[in-house]
Amino acid sequence: MPGQADTGPPATPRQPAAPRRAAADPVKALMHRHRELCERAVDPLEIAAGLEAHGVTDRTAARFRHRDVFSLAEEMYARVPRDDGASGHPAALEVPRARVDWALLTLLPGALCAATVTALHLTHGQARAIAAAAGVLAVALAVRAALTRGPLGATDRRPPGPLPHAPGSRVSTYWLLGYALLGDGLLRATLAGAADGPWPLAKAPVLALMLACAPAAWSAHLFAVRARRRLTASRALEEYAASVRPLLIGTFALFLCALTALLALCGAALDEPAAYAQTVTLGALLLLARLLTTHGFTRAPALVLTGTAAAEITAAATVLAGRLPGCGFLATPVETLVDDWGPGSVPALACGAAALTLLIHATRTLTRASAHAPADRPC
Repeated sequence: MPGQADTGPPATPRQPAAPRRAAADPVKALMHRHRELCERAVDPLEIAAGLEAHGVTDRTAARFRHRDVFSLAEEMYARVPRDDGASGHPAALEVPRARVDWALLTLLPGALCAATVTALHLTHGQARAIAAAAGVLAVALAVRAALTRGPLGATDRRPPGPLPHAPGSRVSTYWLLGYALLGDGLLRATLAGAADGPWPLAKAPVLALMLACAPAAWSAHLFAVRARRRLTASRALEEYAASVRPLLIGTFALFLCALTALLALCGAALDEPAAYAQTVTLGALLLLARLLTTHGFTRAPALVLTGTAAAEITAAATVLAGRLPGCGFLATPVETLVDDWGPGSVPALACGAAALTLLIHATRTLTRASAHAPADRPC
């Protein structure tokens, strides 16, 4: 009735909805998203590297209430349930160790190439041709063996054995080495209109490159060891990249100094021109391509190597095409370059531009923590 007091039970105040657990614990949601990474990680640094590879930055880590990716990874590693009773403390970081097997394998290409050059000097006629064919085959097999073990062959995220190559990268590498041996003589003979005669072999550059397999492996090993150790000392991704970048440049420069010294020795021993420009740039290109490949970045090296080989092929093709009636203008750029700077300027420009491109790319990729994730085995 109107005016009568309401004698029913008082209404129960409505409770606010409980906040979602994911909103209160954002790290747990991130762990669920990267569950496989967290479960297989043997160290917080591996989680940090995996997060960086998935685009998580220090700024992103702030949204998860952490100052950087490394701190976030430490919490994620500590919170992973472990059935074997392992503690949440990080495991000791394992760094690549030098091993006798790959150290000896890196010496093999230079030794076999030196033996082949000696055989070419001591033989004539058919015996010389047989020695050259056998030597090329032996050196090719030795290089392949050197690139299947150690810092030039094994990578932390792949099983032991040869690395998969992008289509055409191996063929491009063989072409670049073949051009270093025959290219200058072929280009000079073609421009002179005497391409039918025997082409002189540039043995000193190829011998120096084969001997440089050893310093290349040690430079790659030094870079891998120092970069892995600096991973434990860094507390932010930007800090780590800033510390690894000069290390990369320093080891790269160290290899170039070793290659230059080997090239001077080979030129003096064989009484041939050292061909510093084209050989040093080619060595730089091959080292950078291999460093990127062994750390899992295969696309850029394959594209750059293929483009460099195509540039050298195009230069030789335009000279040949320029000999056709009415097509002399096609050979003008190469003729002008050779007249001013010599035939070695063609591979020097091609390899130099390619090496600079890969160096810029390497300073952006090989300075990431994800490129140096801890390995379960030494390389």
